[in-house]
Amino acid sequence: MPIMPTMPIMPTMTTSSKLLLLGGLGAAAISALQLFSPSALCADAPPPPPDAALAGAKPNIIYILADDMGYADIGPFGSKKNRTPNLDRMAAEGLKLSCFYAASLCTPSRVQNMTGCYAKRVSLPNVIGPMSPVGISSREHTVAELLKAQGYATACIGKWHLGDQPAFLPTKHGFDSYFGLPYSNDMGGHGNAGANANPGARRAGKGGGGRDVHPPLPLVRDTKAIEVVTDEGQDLLEERYTQAAVKFIREQAGAGHPFFLYLAHTAVHKPLHPGPNFKGKSANGVYGDWVEEIDWSVGQVMDTVRELGLSENTFVIYSSDNGPYQLASPDMGGEAGPLRGAKGGTFEGGVREPTIAWWPGKVPAGATTDAMLGNIDLLPTFVKFAGGTVPTDNKIDGVDISPVLLGQAKESTRKVQYYFQSNTLEAVRSGPWKLAVVTQNDRKQGIPFKPDPNFVPHLYNLETDIGERHDVAAKNPEVVKQLLGLVAAMEKELGVKSKLGPGVRAPGRVERPVGLWVASQRPPEELIVAFYD
Repeated sequence: MPIMPTMPIMPTMTTSSKLLLLGGLGAAAISALQLFSPSALCADAPPPPPDAALAGAKPNIIYILADDMGYADIGPFGSKKNRTPNLDRMAAEGLKLSCFYAASLCTPSRVQNMTGCYAKRVSLPNVIGPMSPVGISSREHTVAELLKAQGYATACIGKWHLGDQPAFLPTKHGFDSYFGLPYSNDMGGHGNAGANANPGARRAGKGGGGRDVHPPLPLVRDTKAIEVVTDEGQDLLEERYTQAAVKFIREQAGAGHPFFLYLAHTAVHKPLHPGPNFKGKSANGVYGDWVEEIDWSVGQVMDTVRELGLSENTFVIYSSDNGPYQLASPDMGGEAGPLRGAKGGTFEGGVREPTIAWWPGKVPAGATTDAMLGNIDLLPTFVKFAGGTVPTDNKIDGVDISPVLLGQAKESTRKVQYYFQSNTLEAVRSGPWKLAVVTQNDRKQGIPFKPDPNFVPHLYNLETDIGERHDVAAKNPEVVKQLLGLVAAMEKELGVKSKLGPGVRAPGRVERPVGLWVASQRPPEELIVAFYD
């Protein structure tokens, strides 16, 4: 049976406060609250404690992350255009997470993956480019660092995007090895086609003066740029990532310790570069070609796990960093299906990701959960799987969701989802209710975004209106009041606009960032010095 949600509207409520809340609601709202009350769907007997299901050897953990993939771009989430047989099988053997949240853009989402914190808390709320003076802080505990402390071998393959300075790269944050692009595949400097058309490729901290000082798109091994990735080279990236991932799994299979593999695809971020074995093969243009190459890659990884007899002790999760981008050509961007919005916005289509969890014998097979989960929950969950504990010196926002993933609970202990765009809190959700507190961007191609200075909060019931089309705030004033209370609480913690709250920690920072150049192409030192004059 599918796992269904039971999520109350508030994180904690006394009996008297519940009665007061119900007294101010209409019949429809009361019905919805009753549907999502903890008692409505609980089993008669309590489930076994999660630790019982996790007894035994520490599991291998594989996290496969797509880039810019839409909610409805794969078969398990409704795609009729893209063939994804390997993801279809993964879903049939595992658990679909139909309400899994990320951030709306690359860097914020990826720092949430690594730290278990909202991006604003760790001061990486925006996309960073090459030679950025800021990146992930050494004071943050990453999931790789915490798993390494539990005896795991760790590898990061693919797109990183949390800073390209030596102090920010994966091998400084818990990964034994790294192979991939340090940022997005459209961020190459001089020497890559189209770089001069990208404004982000022509600035890098103070003194930039508009000079194009960024290196060509670098492929990095550990901390060194080993080659320039040309357009033709981009065609081969996914195949090379996949080969590296399979090699790592094979090397670790008999090593006597568990492993953590973070495989972060460049696909399907634009520019689109499906491999030669996939170009022109899909029914959905070049975009569909690349989606189908990701599916092939998933199949290679999963088949290797099965072949080596690792299935019963390997947890695999597949997701995306944010929603699909919007382009004018219908075959050049993804689809969000029933969700409104896209990448760069906080409607559900920008932040709710197609996610599948797999662990034969542990994760329920062929099931779906609508529980409110997110990438901020991965760090505490992975650490729980590994038998460790999350340090308490840095506050995090995620919680252990292993009870949901293992079919032992119908909801997460985290009852609230905050939707940030940069440093601005745009919406908040609890239970089925989502309250937008500022104008949200639909991210529609060719339609300028105009914030409404007189915006009145909009309330959506995501249980009945997943497309966020019907504002029901006027019918549910007490729900609005309660959600505004959550906004007020966040104002005291992280801040809800550009002003930072006391819970925000500083990012990592370097004074003179230098690009990741292939050794033979590094600019003369005097040019670098002049750049900072």
